[in-house]
Amino acid sequence: MIDFRDFTYKELENYIIKINEPKFRAKQIFQWIHKGVNSFDDIININKGLKEKLKNEGYICNMVIEEKYTSNIDGTTKYIMRLKDENFIECVLMKYTFGNTICISTQVGCSMGCSFCASTIGGKIRNLTAGEMFGQVLTLQNDIKEKISNVVLMGTGEPFDNYENVIKFLNIINDPNGINIGMRHITISTCGLVPQIKMLADLNLQITLAISLHAPNDEIRKKIMPIANRYSMEELLDACKYYIKRTNRRITFEYALINEINDSEENALELSKKLKGMLCHVNLIPLNKVDEREFIKPDMDKVNIFKNILLKNGIETTVRREMGSDINAACGQLRRRFIQKNK
Repeated sequence: MIDFRDFTYKELENYIIKINEPKFRAKQIFQWIHKGVNSFDDIININKGLKEKLKNEGYICNMVIEEKYTSNIDGTTKYIMRLKDENFIECVLMKYTFGNTICISTQVGCSMGCSFCASTIGGKIRNLTAGEMFGQVLTLQNDIKEKISNVVLMGTGEPFDNYENVIKFLNIINDPNGINIGMRHITISTCGLVPQIKMLADLNLQITLAISLHAPNDEIRKKIMPIANRYSMEELLDACKYYIKRTNRRITFEYALINEINDSEENALELSKKLKGMLCHVNLIPLNKVDEREFIKPDMDKVNIFKNILLKNGIETTVRREMGSDINAACGQLRRRFIQKNK
């Protein structure tokens, strides 16, 4: 069966021509899908015969909301969604003054093995399709009856381990015939797959690239991030410099502060030296506690000392505001608890 959310505009055109329907039908169907309809019966400007033909070959709705939790602290809402194959994913809605931001998942589970992250517990089950990434956006819009203005690919999974589907997803949501979310409103986070960083650089898209760095050197990084055994920090930073040169876009370095692991003043000084002169921004993240992990976050005094050392050395730095702490809004936590509860 065909997942019609997985079609780019051109793919849908080709399909419509293949089934001997007028080409203009593709635009009508594409626009209705991007309005969030869940059934071909909801499309009012195509005939019954075409609707039946499409229903016999595929579907539009590719997931349902299984559970959702809204934070009493800041209004952040976390969703557990059930896919057609009975796998579960999670995504998060964050409301800001500048609009609604969705943090989507790109895989069911994750194979990267970062030792402080709940998403990697249990490994990767499969990649999400572009249509399943897009489905998260449409499902949330339908639920809140408001438009999503910003998309962050920072949920469960490593986006660059699912590179082709991620790029297709970007093309789908950026299409002017559809939902048309601008590339400047999209952020992709990676733990550091060097070849894909360079491939993305060559596309020269106006997205924001975020690198999960989390350490000032290879020694510490290898202890907490297995990807560091494949690509050294020097290789990763060289790829980042290539990205900046090709796109003239600032890179964000995500740095989860872990008590007694990567949060010392010496670590801050070393990180400052590594990033000096780069067009970048450091986003410090006091670690979200994961029950299955022994790591804890440092106190805020240490966080501020770390931040001030970076600032003093000319590295633009902010501390991420914790959101949805009362609903386990950090990556992977809610999905894992939901699966354990429903075993």
